[in-house]
Amino acid sequence: MDSLLDFSDKVILITGAGSGFGRLLAEGLGSRGAKLVLSDINEENLASCRADVASYTDVVAKAGDIASEELNKALVELAKDKFGRLDIAINNAGIAHVPAPMHEMTEEIIDLQFAVNVKGVMFGMKYQLPQMLSQKQGHILNVSSLAGLGGAPKGGAYAAAKHAVAGVTRTAAVEYGRKNVRVNAVCPFYSPTNILNVDGYNTKEAQAQLGMGSPMKRLGEPQEIVNAMILMLSPGNSYMNGQTVAVDGGVTAW
Repeated sequence: MDSLLDFSDKVILITGAGSGFGRLLAEGLGSRGAKLVLSDINEENLASCRADVASYTDVVAKAGDIASEELNKALVELAKDKFGRLDIAINNAGIAHVPAPMHEMTEEIIDLQFAVNVKGVMFGMKYQLPQMLSQKQGHILNVSSLAGLGGAPKGGAYAAAKHAVAGVTRTAAVEYGRKNVRVNAVCPFYSPTNILNVDGYNTKEAQAQLGMGSPMKRLGEPQEIVNAMILMLSPGNSYMNGQTVAVDGGVTAW
């Protein structure tokens, strides 16, 4: 195995691991030697992912709502208790909302977006960072979105939450870089994962229309996004810090 993609004995925490990017990350990193700590709100999906990756690597899992501070604390404790350390954390869990213009955003939509997409990341880092500081090394990869780098028509609450993820990523990178703990974010364009399973995005026609917004005239396949994430996490990529990396088929080139 190429040493740049060798994660042997690295302990990696992945939220939202039951499907989409999270499951592909668990499979891809587990097959490259990583020991895994997985979480998802969907217990059935999480159990399925755990069973699959357990055939070739060590894995533990805990289900729950990532907006819970207690779950985030428990996940880091689980990593420490089972494997003795935490090398990489991927704060991947997230949700979208039904498309709506700004004047139709409800308090319920806004609160849920910030609970899952912002608190889930910030509570994750709150407990991941001290563990990494105690080891004198670590890498956190937060999943933001292209909507976290620019405007997202009819996705105002989601865009606000994902801008927040980009902001806390950069802030943490500055705060902890001198301690050899790095924090980056990936910002994907639309990709056909469960996050698009909301009214307005969940048909082939709607997703084809979304894809026309990219110079490549298609959505990014989940595996393409995950491949970029694995490259960002590569042990050889040790000087990247505080970056919000667009994986967007060229949208930000316009």
